[in-house]
Amino acid sequence: MVETRTLSTAGAEIVYDVHGPLPPAGGRPVLLAIGQPMDATGFRALAARFPDRTVVAYDPRGLGRSTRADGRTDNDPVTQAEDLHALVAALGAGPVEVFGSSGGAVTGLALVTAHPEDVVTLVAHEPPITGLLPDAAAADRATRAFREAYQAKGRGHGMAAFMAMTSWSGEFTDAYFAQPTPDPAAFGMPTEDDGSRDDPLLSERSNAVVEYRLDVERLTSVPTRVVLAVGEETGDTYTARTARAAAAALGREAVVFPSHHGGFLDGEFGWPGRPDEFAARLREVLDAA
Repeated sequence: MVETRTLSTAGAEIVYDVHGPLPPAGGRPVLLAIGQPMDATGFRALAARFPDRTVVAYDPRGLGRSTRADGRTDNDPVTQAEDLHALVAALGAGPVEVFGSSGGAVTGLALVTAHPEDVVTLVAHEPPITGLLPDAAAADRATRAFREAYQAKGRGHGMAAFMAMTSWSGEFTDAYFAQPTPDPAAFGMPTEDDGSRDDPLLSERSNAVVEYRLDVERLTSVPTRVVLAVGEETGDTYTARTARAAAAALGREAVVFPSHHGGFLDGEFGWPGRPDEFAARLREVLDAA
């Protein structure tokens, strides 16, 4: 049973899907799944593997089915955290457990920072917070490079440069920047330019995600349990390094999950992970609270 609802917040209409009953059965909290720039569709496989839990997934403002009327186009984790605060209140079943993926993990950290009373446990899976890295300046340069490729030549070229960045192992050294410009065709992507420049991943609209500043003092003083997670196949690439750096900043180690950055995905989006094993690990981590 999936019910789609809409919530009006300050400057936005937030659409979310409720998988299961409200209030939740069995006394367990709602499991809120959040992504960025991924919307609720990316969590269908994960929700299906928690048939005994009520899982809620949403579309961030301005993405997917959610609209915005605040005159902005940036995807700011702090603003999104306020939308989630309103969503938790609307569910009438808080506090919740949260699984945040990628930019959604950053939003989850912002939510706990601002409203720790909303969250029992946050599992933040590979939050891309560049400033935590020892090579932050070089990582910023690599980020600018894929955004410049997108602005100059379109989505295929931008995505090829993005994939080159996110698959690079270790710090961004001179060897990384000495590589030739990636060919979109080598990644199976089109080389022609469709003229659009509003991709939330490749444009500057998500700068606030990677530029987010972790409030270590706040996160280590709130009662919310914060777990940083990293995929075992992510190796030493950018999001694995940011996840481990975030964990270290909070005085703990990142918990290892099966598969890669999108390990909870099935084959629906062409980048399948290991959703059965991922869900089992997530259940284990949540139950350990």
